[in-house]
Amino acid sequence: MTRRVAIQCWFSGLLALPFRLRAGEQADRVLINKARREMLLLKSGKVLKTYRVALGQQPVGPKVQEGDMRTPEGLYRIDGRYAKSQFHRALHISYPSAADRARAQRLGVKPGSAILIHGLPNGQGSVGKDHVKSDWTWGCIAVTDEEIEEIWRMVPDGAVVEIRP
Repeated sequence: MTRRVAIQCWFSGLLALPFRLRAGEQADRVLINKARREMLLLKSGKVLKTYRVALGQQPVGPKVQEGDMRTPEGLYRIDGRYAKSQFHRALHISYPSAADRARAQRLGVKPGSAILIHGLPNGQGSVGKDHVKSDWTWGCIAVTDEEIEEIWRMVPDGAVVEIRP
């Protein structure tokens, strides 16, 4: 193979490499598809990263009340972060919305509140990607510890979170 062909092959191979983030790139939207168990970080409609997630133990249907083990559905925002909690970092989602509170009030129940995008429980990081083999949270969205570190850097407070069925 000539040097020119070798360089051409090397260059064309770069096009097939996975998308790499630019340093400091931030998402403006988080999209969670519950049925697909995936979370996408988006910027101006362009997918920056995709993650496999575990959901609440009762993943079908929207969260209705505290303790129902369901992950909510709807539009929310990142409204806080926990560097130290029972999980390896966590981003708080603004659940319940006004509509969620109204529904819970009509039903005479408490809507719940602590919905997070979080890493694995402290001390269990070695489980890694195997955690997605089942839905194990109390209604939150879980990723690996390495993934929550990346998400923590990429998703600013105020970013829109859309959770779809």
